Amino acid sequence: MGRGDKNGIAVFCIPVCAALDTKRAAAVSGNKRFELLAVKELLPATGYVRGGCSPIGMRKKYPVYIDSSALGYGIMTISAGMRGCQLALAPKDLFAVTGASAAENILR
Repeated sequence: MGRGDKNGIAVFCIPVCAALDTKRAAAVSGNKRFELLAVKELLPATGYVRGGCSPIGMRKKYPVYIDSSALGYGIMTISAGMRGCQLALAPKDLFAVTGASAAENILR
């Protein structure tokens, strides 16, 4: 989750073993720059603490971008809103619930 210089906060869902390329995230989200939110900003912006941030059920509706590799899986897991709690669901269901866009080439 981060903030762009033009379009504000956006959520990126990426594989746990990967890192987000912020330059590519900026381009995908229509920004020139994109930086990750500071830990102290997560709770006020989302209602979730670090380690429990989920793209579902945030305080506000933010644009969600899911790495396109998720489409190759039958089931994926995301944070369920608190540390140590995961939700397993089909990627197509996560796209439907969040209104997400598939994002390619967003990983370092």
